[in-house]
Amino acid sequence: MFGALLSGALGVLAFSPFDYWPLALVSLLGLYAVTQSVSPAPAARRGFIWAMGLYLPGLWWIHNSMTLFGGIPLPVAFLLVALLAAYLSLYTAAALWLTRKLVPSSPLGALLVLPVLLVVADWLRGWVLTGFPWLWFGYSQLEGPLSGLAPIMGVQGISWLLTFSAAALWLLLQHRPSWWPSLAALALWGMAFGAGFIQWVTPTQSSRFALIQGNIEQSLKWIPGQLELSLERYLGLTLPERDAEVVIWPESALPASEQHLAPWLEQVDLLMHERGQSLITGTVSRPDTDEVYNAVITLGRNAISYQPEHSNRYYKQQLVPVGEFVPFGSLLRPLAPFFDLPMSSFSRGDAGQPDLNAAGRHLSVAICYEVAFPGLVRDNMKPDTDYLLTLSNDTWFGQSIGPWQHQQIARMRALELGRPLIRATNNGVTLVTDEKGRITASLPQFEAGVLRTEVTGMTGLTPYARFGSTPLLIWLLVIAALGILQGRRQYRWQQRQQKLNAKERLKVKARS
Repeated sequence: MFGALLSGALGVLAFSPFDYWPLALVSLLGLYAVTQSVSPAPAARRGFIWAMGLYLPGLWWIHNSMTLFGGIPLPVAFLLVALLAAYLSLYTAAALWLTRKLVPSSPLGALLVLPVLLVVADWLRGWVLTGFPWLWFGYSQLEGPLSGLAPIMGVQGISWLLTFSAAALWLLLQHRPSWWPSLAALALWGMAFGAGFIQWVTPTQSSRFALIQGNIEQSLKWIPGQLELSLERYLGLTLPERDAEVVIWPESALPASEQHLAPWLEQVDLLMHERGQSLITGTVSRPDTDEVYNAVITLGRNAISYQPEHSNRYYKQQLVPVGEFVPFGSLLRPLAPFFDLPMSSFSRGDAGQPDLNAAGRHLSVAICYEVAFPGLVRDNMKPDTDYLLTLSNDTWFGQSIGPWQHQQIARMRALELGRPLIRATNNGVTLVTDEKGRITASLPQFEAGVLRTEVTGMTGLTPYARFGSTPLLIWLLVIAALGILQGRRQYRWQQRQQKLNAKERLKVKARS
């Protein structure tokens, strides 16, 4: 059991900020080593322990929001994170149990069926109960040779190839007579590496951006008297940036509702118009007493002048459980201050919202947690989108690995969709990437500052942007069906052989 826990924990080091991407393969190899020689129930238990080794340390950063801002004691926070890790681990356990049931005692189950079911488990984790699509192994390969597969089949295509490769390596170490799984894995790695050199999109015009990192303490952000200081901080950092065509402030940079700040926003809008600049900022919008949105709005040099609820805006669609909405809130809110965090009752934005228009450029928006949902980001992007824009506030998670995992996820969206990514945050990690997810400019964490950069927009569609997950789903269905049919045929043949051998032994015994 310790081996299962350790091999799962090694997987954490494959992700950012560690970025030891080969350890993803080592971790998955460990999963095969501890689960493939036992029956369905023990395989599920060992898979559960392996997943706990991955999720408990890999998501431990969540406790910062509970202890620092939610008033929850550390032991209770540990229990809550452990419960989340246990819930996520159930999907891995189910994948292993089902594999051993569908294809018992067959190498084809390990090679063809389990990789598919582990990808399905990831997908379910990212969908059931609004989803938590974190620590998918494909993200760990952003700096590795498999990254070229992302614009074709998305991050989950990389996850499948990693798991298939671990299975092929495990079979090789078991001295199986056939070499074709290892050769197939090597060929797929070569194809993925070669695909990384394909330029799926073409450049358009460049624009100058200034990303403002205010570095305002989360504990101070919503207290009385802080509003004026926050406005002064962001405006003070913005005024010297006359060369930028677009200035960007992070998620909820304005710690008050848009409607409350409307007169001030109108003045900033006029100022930015006079300077010939666009300003994009995160804020909270409360169109009426029953609705409140996590919003991104534009000011200044745009097609329309600012007014409350003007159309050049975006409302967040995928809300963070507990942080932005509380399931069963009437029951949970009285239990602890953690369930009553500031602004934890947001409404959901509509699907199909238009891009932001800033200085004549089209920016497709994802606010914070939304960027972890590849289908949502793909659906938000339009054929004429120039850039991906994500505004975030990871201050909740302190000096942990959480913000680094988050930026890695965001960069994968750039690679999948073939668009430069602009990521503005309150205290880091603020960065800009090219269309392949490679960081071209960034700011240090926990410092107030301005990231000045020129970014070239892109046009055209990657295969993933055009077709989404459909090619991957077809591939997985074919592979899984082949594995199940062939595996069960082999199993039935083995059963018949065992019966024949048993009869032969009885005959020999009778003669003697």
